Amino acid sequence: MGKRTNTATWNGKQWRIAVQKDGQRRYFYSSTQGRAGQREANAKADAWLDSGVCAKGARVADIGALWLRSVELSTSTDNYRPLESRWRVWVLPVIGAKKVDRLTDQDLQDVLNLAHAAGKSRKTLKSIAADMRAFCKYCRKSKISAYEPEELTIPAGARYKGKNVLQPDELAVLFNSDTTTFNRQRVPDPYINAYRFQVLTGLRPGELLGLRWEDVHGGVVYICRSINQLGEETQGKNQNAVRSFALSARAWAVLEDQHKITGNTGSVFRINNQHHYHTRWWAYCRTNGIVTISTYELRHTFVSVAKTLPAGEVKGLVGHSQDMDTFGVYGHALTGDAENIAQAVNAAFDKLLGEG
Repeated sequence: MGKRTNTATWNGKQWRIAVQKDGQRRYFYSSTQGRAGQREANAKADAWLDSGVCAKGARVADIGALWLRSVELSTSTDNYRPLESRWRVWVLPVIGAKKVDRLTDQDLQDVLNLAHAAGKSRKTLKSIAADMRAFCKYCRKSKISAYEPEELTIPAGARYKGKNVLQPDELAVLFNSDTTTFNRQRVPDPYINAYRFQVLTGLRPGELLGLRWEDVHGGVVYICRSINQLGEETQGKNQNAVRSFALSARAWAVLEDQHKITGNTGSVFRINNQHHYHTRWWAYCRTNGIVTISTYELRHTFVSVAKTLPAGEVKGLVGHSQDMDTFGVYGHALTGDAENIAQAVNAAFDKLLGEG
């Protein structure tokens, strides 16, 4: 509790007490006569000293800068940059000038409604809502405000942004054409195995870049690192990104082809950075008449092909579990479930590629 060394005094009309905290001076009053009024004024002062709630506190923009700094220091640059962008573009213009202690659910809802009206996807709106909740939590932990959002809702009309995936005829091209265009000449694509492996496993682009030969053991791949767009090595997008799975026969064949090129040490696919990988993939698409999709959408292609598998199995393969299932991971290795899943994935691709 805050330390108060004085007490309210009667000025002929009301009880009045002045207290100071962190360089800020506040006055509290009570018009109730008698000692009850004195206790009431003192209680108001004590509550302010104890809670730290800043009734005349800084504005959202000021405290937001402090919060962003704490986030920057505690997370990867890959996670921080999109958060900072959402805050700067969507939150600050709407509530940046408001005092933190005056925020209401409607203020935050206005941010979401305006972003929705601007055409942002449901996923983006959920991220903005999570950002604002995290900011309010920071304010509570810092005793700047006691406010906790309760009634934020994503507008009913918001939809997830559609993803493009390779269609069966385009998958057939991917697994039959090894060439691309470089310097206006048709040449073998050095990353053809990377494209194919990503489609066959559902790896994120950063996980593909981070894959090393020592991560492959006896037909099982262990995903334990990722290389973000800034070239930084991280442990992945979240705790579920650290996982292992058995390779399908097709995926194993792709690795064997890659082994002939790079040997069995160091990086598997020897890709410089994510931007370079994206650029070469798009060149491959243009050369071979494939719809130009992002390398991340190669991951969505895998999920689309594997959609006939049980949802729980697919989530485990791509690192989408709600919680890390340690027994599930090791249980697969012991009971043979991982091998069965790998065979099912292989059968799905065989069927699409006309080899089933």
